[in-house]
Amino acid sequence: MEKQTINHEPFLKTVNNYMFIVLLLMIACFFTWSENVIITRAIKVAGRMGLMLSSIAIYYKIIRYGAVNTLNYKNIFSPLFYFGYLSLGFLSFMWSTNPGFSALQWFMTFQSLVFAFFFIKSIKTLDVFFQGHTIRLYHLLGNSVFVLQTIFVVGMWIDPDTFFRLTNGGEEARLGGVMMNPNELGMLAGVGAACLIFDLYRKKRKVWTIIKILVIFYALFMTGSRSSLIGVLLIIFFHINQTKNKGLKLAIIAGVLMVVPFAVNQIILKGGDQKRLDEILTLTGRLPFWQALITEGLPREPLLGFGYMRIDYKEFFQSVHTYPGKMTHNTFMQVLMNLGFIGLCTAIFQMFFTLRAFFYEDKENRLMLIGMLIPVLINSFTEFGIFGESNYGILFYQMIIFSVCFKSNKHFTSQQKIYLRKRRPDLVI
Repeated sequence: MEKQTINHEPFLKTVNNYMFIVLLLMIACFFTWSENVIITRAIKVAGRMGLMLSSIAIYYKIIRYGAVNTLNYKNIFSPLFYFGYLSLGFLSFMWSTNPGFSALQWFMTFQSLVFAFFFIKSIKTLDVFFQGHTIRLYHLLGNSVFVLQTIFVVGMWIDPDTFFRLTNGGEEARLGGVMMNPNELGMLAGVGAACLIFDLYRKKRKVWTIIKILVIFYALFMTGSRSSLIGVLLIIFFHINQTKNKGLKLAIIAGVLMVVPFAVNQIILKGGDQKRLDEILTLTGRLPFWQALITEGLPREPLLGFGYMRIDYKEFFQSVHTYPGKMTHNTFMQVLMNLGFIGLCTAIFQMFFTLRAFFYEDKENRLMLIGMLIPVLINSFTEFGIFGESNYGILFYQMIIFSVCFKSNKHFTSQQKIYLRKRRPDLVI
């Protein structure tokens, strides 16, 4: 195919706007915007269903304008093992200790899977038939995160009672409120920062991008999320290692050295309070809880678990020496309790083949995927994570999976050639 000779910019701009709005709303549907249960369920179930259908509509809009479905699959074991994990979760309805809850969680995860499939397929199709286009996943995702974090930053000044969550007996206020777990909001900030950093590489005018990143960093600081701070620091040092501009590298290192001591003291060490330091050693009580799950809960259902997103026969698991919990605060522990050792092995193999696929991607895509994965993976060790209850971390991971499994097929059928000659006379097959 030759380069474009017809101006497709109006169409590409429209598609870019549609994809941004749909992605923004899809992420927003994971938030609890209302305390009314009916409204919340409508947003999280019906809203996401509509956005899933919208992602399909965007893909077919691109096809109708002038493209055909020629994408083949590569790194096939990554999506196959993920489908295997979901299939096992579907079968677990038969032995789940709460089939209704398992089915709802599975359905919402499947919704985001379909959304991610068509969203990434749309971008890959644009790569084939509109070479040189500027629509990038990191730009769409980074801007979506910026908008959502800005809402919380503005909201914390206008209505602090709603946008802050009081923890530790009311001693600490963390950004997130009842709408989002502060650690999950911090993870979202990490993903947004990782994506927008690529705009610093690509765009000549960097001031606006820097402002966006600073707003996201401020929101991250206000969440008080230790794990998310660690993730962002890893992302920064990862990009420092990638850049060849010595001046930029020194400037970033100097900025990090100025900010890190204050951030570590306030977020990780919580001002140096001895009681809070003790919390760090037990990961805020998570270590005893995990130990109890392994020694008391797992032996009851070791092979196939308690059912998709279930960790006990009852609604909450509680040991004599731990707090009651409905989820494990560790995505790998979660899948172990949900689907047993069979499910955990499936998840581990799936992650192995996904990480292995990174090495076969071009540099820009590989760096973007690693930047997205770092905060999501770190969050997986302390919160819902990529195999936990429905959250946008799962959506991001599904996008990562499909970003490494599509490849272009330059062989067209006779019917496809006729269609392209009619729709895209500027293309030469």
